Amino acid sequence: MTYIKRHMESVLEAPEFMRGVMAVVGSRQTGKSTLIKHLSTTQNHKEISLDNLTQREMAQTQPEAFIGKNRPPLFIDEVQYAAQLFPYMKMYVDKTHEKGAYYISGSQRFNMMKNLSESLAGRVGIFELMGLSMRELTKTAFCEPFVPAPEYFNEREKEYAPMDYNEIWRFIHRGAYPELHENPSLNWESYYNDYVNTYIERDVHQLENVGDEIKFLQFMRVVAANSGNLLNIDGIAKDVGIKRDECEKWLSVLRASNLIFLLPPYHSNVMKRAVKTPKIYFLDTGLMAFLTRWMNVEQLEIGAMSGAFFETFVFCEILKSFHNKGKDPRNYLYFYRDIDGGEIDLVINNGGLLHPVEIKKGTRPDKKDTASFKRIEGDPVYRRGGGGIICMHERLTPLNEIDYIIPVQYI
Repeated sequence: MTYIKRHMESVLEAPEFMRGVMAVVGSRQTGKSTLIKHLSTTQNHKEISLDNLTQREMAQTQPEAFIGKNRPPLFIDEVQYAAQLFPYMKMYVDKTHEKGAYYISGSQRFNMMKNLSESLAGRVGIFELMGLSMRELTKTAFCEPFVPAPEYFNEREKEYAPMDYNEIWRFIHRGAYPELHENPSLNWESYYNDYVNTYIERDVHQLENVGDEIKFLQFMRVVAANSGNLLNIDGIAKDVGIKRDECEKWLSVLRASNLIFLLPPYHSNVMKRAVKTPKIYFLDTGLMAFLTRWMNVEQLEIGAMSGAFFETFVFCEILKSFHNKGKDPRNYLYFYRDIDGGEIDLVINNGGLLHPVEIKKGTRPDKKDTASFKRIEGDPVYRRGGGGIICMHERLTPLNEIDYIIPVQYI
């Protein structure tokens, strides 16, 4: 298989991000191990996977001996199985002050981060790797976070890589897991069927005692069908036939394993009428398509959920643009909705400015699609910045002095 260069490589090697322990987290199959192994070829890291039961047993029962035997530079994969190692990593880093002594990866973000923050505070850099981005697939070197402003557009245009309409929908349906693109002959349905089975059998049971696997699969399908909507826990629980508290636990499992993102609403003290419920997004459109049974590109493109898929795809690409630059998107990304019906799909809070964004799957948006942007102009803390409508339009086109029609390829 051909290795596809990941934008996070530059972050993991940059002195300003370097810590004693470098942790790469993300959902199963996003390429965490492949990325670190690629970097390790130049840094001569020894590699150990705790999927190996012998290594895992030693790490869990004899963590001090494990660290003593395996000296840095060291890469430990699936490290969530042995949080017992973290105190001994801390002792080594405190003693040597060595940067990049340990590279670790795992697929259970919340559990890992809790243990890392408790044991390695100030000594660990945590980076989330999602699936491949459009930029990575088109071999675009540009890697700045998406912000709809002239400065961004000027730089982005220098490496603008057009993708035709059909190519974009093929990417939405195929999904962003690297193996599906490194090995184009891989069967889409078989890949996702194996992915879901492995995820439920291994990750889910480790995080939560789920007794009914069929019911959990139904739960995943309902959540996928709600991507881009306000989170309605009672509605999801009713559709699946489970109690609210069980639904909340199962949602926490999807979050812990990096399959969903809860986008918080933007509100300030003045905007008291803002809705406080988050929006829920599935983090891979290919997996989302498999779960909701859109089995080919043609069905997906014209189907009833095509708008939800396009919005989810755009949101995920923007999310990747922040993660791949080492920035936590939770500090930047929101949506706006109030009880009067005012709604903005995405609000990017950057540099003291609020940038409103609408996402439309069509090719011919107009100024009325930006009518809700005025809702954030009275914010008492931040000024309103440039915004736009991300869509399938062919060219970057001004709508007014600060807003644009933005081709999806500009993300």
